[in-house]
Order: sequence, then structure tokens, then C-alpha cells
Amino acid sequence: MDNFIPICNTRIVVIDDHPSTRDGLSMRINIEPDLQVVGEAADVEDGVELIRRHSPPIAIVDISLKTSNGMELIKRVKAEDLPTKLLVWSMYDDSLYAERVLRAGAMGYINKENATGMIVNAIRKVMNGEVFLCEKLAAKLIHRMVTGNAAAGQVPTEALSDRELQTFEWIGRGLKTSDIADRMQLSPKTNETYRARIKEKLGPDDMATLTREAVQ
Repeated sequence: MDNFIPICNTRIVVIDDHPSTRDGLSMRINIEPDLQVVGEAADVEDGVELIRRHSPPIAIVDISLKTSNGMELIKRVKAEDLPTKLLVWSMYDDSLYAERVLRAGAMGYINKENATGMIVNAIRKVMNGEVFLCEKLAAKLIHRMVTGNAAAGQVPTEALSDRELQTFEWIGRGLKTSDIADRMQLSPKTNETYRARIKEKLGPDDMATLTREAVQ
């Protein structure tokens, strides 16, 4: 009788606030014979607990989550020194968040406008310890490194800190200061400080324009 060697699936968790997106992404990943989605979550707390429970090699994380922000999840995972590698898959333009998630500890960034087939390539690269970025973003980062010009190609929102950008995102969703403070677990006074810094860094004209873009 031939010896049977079972296939060892790579366990993956998906953390995204849209159920249909989670389902579609999970179905695409599960087509692969060596990949298996073992859990899904919609917010930071459930996502971190899911990672603790399953200890998956890879977690796919959205920036926009139900009650918080994917950046917070990345920082939590890294602060707890959990071994899971993080791959961000988001609707946001990479100029807003890609460099930030890499600095926070993620291993890659994919815009949701790309075909879902790209996520499989990204997973395999991250499994091998490589960083995954689209060609355009990789070229942009290399250009900054070679020229030594950190401001090259920057958009105005890149001047914002992670917390300021998170506040700006919630402003774009139409939330009031008290609601934003609750979601970010901050005092309203601290959140008002973030708002003031955003206006100072972006300027009244940029603030109005970018807020409209954030709403869209």
C-alpha cells in the first residue's frame, strides 16, 4: 500500500468589515489546494483574538474595519509579538496607507481594485518572507530611497500622523468629534487636538478638498 502524504494547508484569517468581501476573498483563497481560510472577523478586537486563537502564518487585513482601523490591529499584533505575517488588502489608494502599514510591521499592501488573483501571489510571497507591493508603489519607494528625497511624490495627507489620518478618515465618514473619540478610545479634547493639527498641516483649502475626497 502506497504511503499517503497529506497536504499541509497554510492557515489564513481574513479581517474585513464587509461580509460579502470576506466571503468572496475566502472562496478565492480556498480554491488553492494548499491554502485554507480558518476564520473571519470584522473589527480589531475580534481580529486580534482570532489571530491569538489560530496562530495563522498569514492574516489578510483591511484598513477600514467595523469599529476601528487596520493600522491599530497591525500595531496590536506587533506589540504582542504574535508570529502572524500581515498582508493588507484595502480600497484606499496606496499613497495614503502603504508606507504606513509597512512601517507598522505589515509585509505587503494590495489595492482592492487589483484582481483577486493577485492576492494569491501576494500570499505566497509573504509566506516566503518577501514583501509584496505593486510595481508602481515599489518604484515610488525605490525612487525616494535612491534620491534621498522623502517628500518626492507625496500627497498632502502623508504629512499626517497615523492617529491624525485615522481621525481624518472618521471625519470623512461623517462622525462627530465625540463619536470619533469613542471609537479611538480618546478623550474629546485629545481628538479636537488632532482635528486642529490636521487643519494646520493641510490648510483650510486642502482640508475642504480632502474632506470631500474622504467622504467619497
